[in-house]
Amino acid sequence: MQRIPWPVWRVSLVIVFGAFVGMLDSSLVNVGLDRIGTDLGASLDEVQWVSTAYLIALAVSLPLCGWLGRRIGVGRLWLGAFAAFTVASALCALAGDIGWLVVLRVVQGLAAGLLTPAGQTILGQAVGPERLGRVMSILGIAVSSAPAIGPTVGGVLLDSLSWEWLFLINLPIGAIGIALGWKYVPRGEPGGAGRLDWTGFALVGLGLPLFVYALTSVGEGGGGIGPSVLVPLALGAAGLVVFALRSWRRERPLLDLRLFGNRVFAAGTVSSLFIGAAMFGAMLLFPLYFQILRGADVVTTGLSLLSLGLGTMVVLPLAGWLTDRHGGGIVSLAGSVCTVLTTVPFAFLGADADPVLLQALLFLRGMALALSATPAGTAAFASVRREQLPDATTVLNILMRVGGAVGGAMCAIVLSRLLPTGAEHAFQVAFWWLTGASAVAAAVAWWLWLVQRHERTRAVPVPA
Repeated sequence: MQRIPWPVWRVSLVIVFGAFVGMLDSSLVNVGLDRIGTDLGASLDEVQWVSTAYLIALAVSLPLCGWLGRRIGVGRLWLGAFAAFTVASALCALAGDIGWLVVLRVVQGLAAGLLTPAGQTILGQAVGPERLGRVMSILGIAVSSAPAIGPTVGGVLLDSLSWEWLFLINLPIGAIGIALGWKYVPRGEPGGAGRLDWTGFALVGLGLPLFVYALTSVGEGGGGIGPSVLVPLALGAAGLVVFALRSWRRERPLLDLRLFGNRVFAAGTVSSLFIGAAMFGAMLLFPLYFQILRGADVVTTGLSLLSLGLGTMVVLPLAGWLTDRHGGGIVSLAGSVCTVLTTVPFAFLGADADPVLLQALLFLRGMALALSATPAGTAAFASVRREQLPDATTVLNILMRVGGAVGGAMCAIVLSRLLPTGAEHAFQVAFWWLTGASAVAAAVAWWLWLVQRHERTRAVPVPA
């Protein structure tokens, strides 16, 4: 394998700051909603928008990332988004009422939606396809560990400090990341973006947030499905379908969906969609398992889930090395199969399960996720040309977000329907559904492996 020089590793470590802080905020603030509502005199419905507005705004800006990266240079986009996120964090801490806090959370979300795909594009363009696995694994550590430790960090902060520190914690991370980024992150080459496809942006910029909002509402509302869910779900799905059909035929669309004509990219991104469903469905299910079935408080739940993130962090460097050596398809397939095997036991465990066994299973499941998620995305990125990376990273992140929303909604619906019949039975059935989602992800990873193997066979010259 080709050696990765230190300047590339240095850029990778800088990009991690942006990915970490953006993902951390997706789970960190949730534990403080009750405290925020009390201090600002807001109702539960009002304060819930502190979380929901962030997720919706994140989905709004995501489709613009590819076009903006080509327009101003992807490095400049990353620096600007990181700066906007950090300033918005400081202003959130100064918000005097719930209305201003929600508005500032929208600004935070808009900036956060650009950080991860822009960072992936910077790394992909800096390192090339042969070394992409090892570099992306460093970014994957931040993306996977931040949501896992968010509830724990939030609980610890609220135990001794005010809710404002849920936002102020971003300031030192942002200051260090921006300073290092200003010095080391390449700015990229602006130009070549063309005019913004406003119609396409309107379709996806409304369709994606409506779709994600509807499915997120299912999770937050305990699985209830009414007009407040069905209407935005239908409108969002319709917007996304029209956007896809229009983009496929348009010469210069907002996002080049003709990338799906590349079979490796198609298999890698579809695999990431189902892996996202299994991964984010588990992020909703496991905290509820500890809180409802085992009676744990927020801090204890966060500490109990640290082993999941730790397993992912330990194995991700190995996953990157294996991806560069053997290809993302076979590594993702192995990881997806292991994800199935480490999910099945939870479908048999009850409220009195051995804590040591639970921690061992969570650690192993974290290891399996490390082997499944990042290699599939890396395979997709490595299959496209350098100039296609802005669109490729944006498309993959959109599909992972859609998959995550679907997985969370699936688990919420199952739990809400079955909890009245008994919590233990409800969670066992929900874990069977999560196992099914993981099995589908394994099947698509198998497709990715077959496609990659076929492409490699075609690339080998036939002896005369």
